[in-house]
Amino acid sequence: ANPDRPAAPFAVNQIVHKSNDRLESDLMTCAKWQVPIVITSLGAREDLNTAVHGWGGITLHDVIDDRFARKAIEKGADGLIAVAAGAGGHAGRLSPFAIIQEIRQWFDGPLALSGSIATGDAVLAAQAMGADFAYIGSPFIATTEANADQAYKDGIVAGRAADIVYSNLFTGVHGNYLRASIQAAGMDPDNLPEGDLKTMDFGGGANASGGAKPKAWKDIWGSGQGIGAVTAVESVADRVDRLAREYSAARARLGI
Repeated sequence: ANPDRPAAPFAVNQIVHKSNDRLESDLMTCAKWQVPIVITSLGAREDLNTAVHGWGGITLHDVIDDRFARKAIEKGADGLIAVAAGAGGHAGRLSPFAIIQEIRQWFDGPLALSGSIATGDAVLAAQAMGADFAYIGSPFIATTEANADQAYKDGIVAGRAADIVYSNLFTGVHGNYLRASIQAAGMDPDNLPEGDLKTMDFGGGANASGGAKPKAWKDIWGSGQGIGAVTAVESVADRVDRLAREYSAARARLGI
């Protein structure tokens, strides 16, 4: 890390759902350090966007369809992250082609695309569809710098698209998770019960069932369907260099 030589603005992710009892204190920390980008999800709040704008920051909001995208912009979000089918963690069901197309019909602001993007080729494809940014998650979990359990990193390296399970059991909201982590928690990935939106809980303490159910992120690991492209744990620099090479090669193949 080189805090005195930032390469780009950093971002902090905030779950805005009412059950997140850390939100207010986390936002105070963001304000203290004037976080330049705040990424929000599971609830668009005008007061939060206003607060971030007050210290000169911007907000990008996770959305899974056009309806939520419109709500986010109405509430003052500066940009959107289209979370398409195949994205790790909480994710929608829409094709990236569909969600980007619908949003771009009315919104010309900052737009990122998330969902199975793990190569430079996919980054170029996201741009071709109309996204400004490719939003990449799982490949950067499998890096030496990531503060993730080694078994989590190894699971991403070993996994492929077939090893991703889409379920709403763990948070009440549908998301994509590593099959191996569900099995390690003593559950059958192919026979998971349905979750319940009424029990959605993103608090910092035990889960609503008193800790009996494995908890998302801590025990059940989010991952996207693009992990087949991740073949080793490597440094962030090496991963970025690989993406850049693939991106350049993809442009060359297309003659652009």
